Amino acid sequence: MTPLTYPEVGLTRTGPLPDGYRHLRHRTRLGSGETVFTTAGEAVLTFRMHRATGAKVRTDAERAAPGVRLSIGLGPVSAPCEVVWITQDQNKIGFGYGTLPGHPASGEEAFVVERDERDDVWFAVTAFSRPAGALMRLAGPFAVLVQRAYAHRCGQVLRRLGTVSR
Repeated sequence: MTPLTYPEVGLTRTGPLPDGYRHLRHRTRLGSGETVFTTAGEAVLTFRMHRATGAKVRTDAERAAPGVRLSIGLGPVSAPCEVVWITQDQNKIGFGYGTLPGHPASGEEAFVVERDERDDVWFAVTAFSRPAGALMRLAGPFAVLVQRAYAHRCGQVLRRLGTVSR
């Protein structure tokens, strides 16, 4: 069995977010149209967006899929995770990952590109987390700011990746 560090697996996809955790919801408009949607979605599923933020990303597969392990490194902190769900249909592309032992937090985070009825394309980060150890507890409100800043950075990077020709 996978050693995820929290029991509420999949709630960033199905909701509602569980009590007892900090919740994060962040949305960024990326543009509009099929090209923006598919390019941004591909950047999320291949971890290109995460790499383009400047984070150190190690994965055991090229694409997100349930069971794929990855580690996101920001500065001296490395955060091991496992993809717990993906979505890829005509209006949503993305995945959610859950925390593994050694991650400074416990919880789940999702990165999804969505296309609305007006063909506008949005990037959404949804997360629930709580400290898993002393480092995160000591960081307190600073840790929350870092998580929000990372979500914002992902949106900025994805806007650039999704709207610039390759």
